[in-house]
Amino acid sequence: MYDWDDAYSNSAYIPGSETLPDEWAAKAHAYRCSAITVEEDLEYGSASREKLDIVWPDQEPCGLAVFVHGGYWMSMDKSFWTHFAEGARSSGWAVCIPGYTIAPEARIHEMTGQVGRAIGFAAQRVKGPVRIAGHSAGGHLVSRMACADTPLDASVRNRLEHVLSISGLHDLRPIMSTSMNKVLCLDEAEARKESPALLRPRKGVRLTAWVGGAERPEFLRQARLLEMMWQGFEASVSAVSDAHHNHFSVLEGLFNADSAITHRFIKG
Repeated sequence: MYDWDDAYSNSAYIPGSETLPDEWAAKAHAYRCSAITVEEDLEYGSASREKLDIVWPDQEPCGLAVFVHGGYWMSMDKSFWTHFAEGARSSGWAVCIPGYTIAPEARIHEMTGQVGRAIGFAAQRVKGPVRIAGHSAGGHLVSRMACADTPLDASVRNRLEHVLSISGLHDLRPIMSTSMNKVLCLDEAEARKESPALLRPRKGVRLTAWVGGAERPEFLRQARLLEMMWQGFEASVSAVSDAHHNHFSVLEGLFNADSAITHRFIKG
C-alpha cells in the first residue's frame, strides 16, 4: 500500500526543519518592527482569523501582490510570513498577507471563500493590477482563485494578472488517505470540488506552478499535474522546478527583489 503520509511529510526529509517556524516568526516580527509601513489586522470578515495585513511600499503602489500562507490548512497564521513580502514591496507593490480560518474550525471550501473575500477587500484599498501567490496549502488556495468557479468578484478577476502556486497541492483526493484527514474531514465530493487540477481554469488566466527541485516527489507531481490538466483547456500555465530548493527553502527568494521567484511573482 502506498504511504501517503510519507508522501506529504516534508519536515521528515529536511534536517533542522523543526526550528523553522520559530525562525520565521522571529524574522517576521523583526521585519514588522523595522522602518516599513504595515497595516495589521484589517478585518475583512467577522471570524477571528478573517483579518489581513498590508505591507506598503515607499511610494504609490504599482499594484497589489497577495501572499497566502500554508500549513496544510491546519496550522500557522499570517504573522509568520511578513518578511517574505520584501521582494515585492521593495519593487513597489503593496503586499497583502491574509489570515483565514484553519481546520478543524473550517472546511477547505470555506477557506477558499475566505481567501477570495480577503483579496477582494485588499483590492478595494490598492489600485492597479493584482498578482497572487501562495505556498503549499496556500498554493492550493490561490490556484482555486484561478478556476472558472473562482470566488473572486468580477472587478478583481479583471485585474488579476498572474497566479503563482508555490509547492501547491492541486489534487486533494490523496489527502483523504492521510492521517491529516482526521482533522480536515475531506470527503470525495469536497476533494473533487476543491481540486484545481479537476476543475476548469478561468478563461484568460495565467498561472505558474513553482516547486523546489529537491521537494518530495508528490509535490513535483502535483505541479506537473496542474500544468498538464490545464494545458488541455489551452490555459497559460507552466510548471517550474526551482533547482536545489526544498519545500521550505523555495520561499527564501521572495525576500529578494532580484530573485527568479519574485520576478515571476510580480513581473513575469
